Amino acid sequence: MKSTITELLSILGNETLKQPEQFEERRQQIARVIRRRVNYGQMAQRSLGAPWTGLTDTERQDFVRLYVQLLRDTFANKIEEYHDEQMVYLFERRVGSFAEVSTKLVGSKVDTWVAFRLAEQSADWLVYDVVIDGASIVGNYRAQFARIIRDTSYAELVEQMQQRGLVVKVFEKTAPDIFAQARVRPQ
Repeated sequence: MKSTITELLSILGNETLKQPEQFEERRQQIARVIRRRVNYGQMAQRSLGAPWTGLTDTERQDFVRLYVQLLRDTFANKIEEYHDEQMVYLFERRVGSFAEVSTKLVGSKVDTWVAFRLAEQSADWLVYDVVIDGASIVGNYRAQFARIIRDTSYAELVEQMQQRGLVVKVFEKTAPDIFAQARVRPQ
């Protein structure tokens, strides 16, 4: 985890990649680093909960794809806020094939507690949940997904995830142009 976080902070602090014309390249570099360390299938399954067992293999693949898009869209802008923080490793705990690495991002304005939950897979440790200031990403999505499924249906959940993805894609395509035209850096 330490090398992954160091690599992310390096990308976020890179002045060249902060330029508006480098917006897409920066996003791609961040996504590449994260993709190597996260088990998106496990995150999606845990976030969906019990309905996962009723899905076909194709539906599972589609859900994982939408889930990855949702995570990327939700956290892409937020991660960029953490370029000036210092990562402090607090402790690590391992029980069998599961582990948790607790850290603190020390910033100039606020400190953020971040715990990475990992599972061993093929002799490698991959993240299946992140807990930020006590709030689990997986738990948070599980509650939201359960509410949508309860109030409407699984199909409606998928539809909402697809629609959200379309809106973000339109923004991502126009945002670099907007920032370049305004000669303003994205925050």
